Amino acid sequence: MKKIMNVPDQFVDQSLAGILKAHPGLLKAAPEDGRAIVRADAPVRGKVAIVTGGGYGHLPLFLGYVGKGLCSGCAVGNVFTSPSCETVVNATKVVSGGKGVLYLIGNYMGDQMNFEMAADVVGMENIETVLIRAADDVASAPREKWEDRRGIAGILFAYKIAGAMAERGHSLQEVEKTTRKACERIATFGVAFTSCQLPEAAAPIFEISGDEMELGMGIHGEKGVKRCKMMNAHELADYMVGTVIQDLSLTKGNKVAVLVNGLGSTSQEEQYILYGEVADILKTKGIDVAKAFVGEYVTSMEMAGVSITLFHLDDELEDLLKDPMYTPFVKL
Repeated sequence: MKKIMNVPDQFVDQSLAGILKAHPGLLKAAPEDGRAIVRADAPVRGKVAIVTGGGYGHLPLFLGYVGKGLCSGCAVGNVFTSPSCETVVNATKVVSGGKGVLYLIGNYMGDQMNFEMAADVVGMENIETVLIRAADDVASAPREKWEDRRGIAGILFAYKIAGAMAERGHSLQEVEKTTRKACERIATFGVAFTSCQLPEAAAPIFEISGDEMELGMGIHGEKGVKRCKMMNAHELADYMVGTVIQDLSLTKGNKVAVLVNGLGSTSQEEQYILYGEVADILKTKGIDVAKAFVGEYVTSMEMAGVSITLFHLDDELEDLLKDPMYTPFVKL
């Protein structure tokens, strides 16, 4: 696998340096910690701050959602590795505006452990924090245990709801309540056609033959629930969106936001073919689409594949979804 880099162990830091040079008016690093990336205008006084974080290699996930209407800061780890507690603390201190900090992360044990330790550290400096884990991967646990699921592409909607609440000036408790409600109403299912490959690795994480696909894998190459022959777009949409509809118990008259997410090496042309099939299925079932997102929102290096997320909306969530946001990576 060919990659643009100098030496593998500097892959993350040199990539972050390039991002900061490209967007100096929007992003900055915390003093003496180049892994704690925050909004250039941080801290914003009198507003709840939102800090996210996780392993590198999923852009725009985590760092790419730092900006107006979304997150205030991000703690960046090595590729597919949790950020350190120290970096979470450093990001928190820079963005804290005196109204509390929401930690919004994917449901991974290492991330949770380091964010919890960071909460203890900043708590001693009277910075109030609340931790929410996005857990939307249908393939990793049944609906009755949805909080045990992995966090994958559906965190986009959690960021959007939390960010809109914070920008509107709500309290930390109000932001927490609405974001938790949103997380329960988000479900995602993903498929992979090829593996991802880490910068320092000599081989892909897993092998898959040219005529097969992995159903329900994780974004770090975690094994899926089934391997099968490639499906055409109609069959794929029917399987994936049917799985998510069943999980959310969606029925005629419900309203959703839809995300068709490319995992890093699937063309937009293919993603739109899939979205066309998804839209037709939802229309047939009488489920209204309030807003659609098609593109790369959570990636896994150069993995070929795609995920489908449905976000079951109510009036409050649909209204928040319309609020503006902007980052160097994502405009909604």
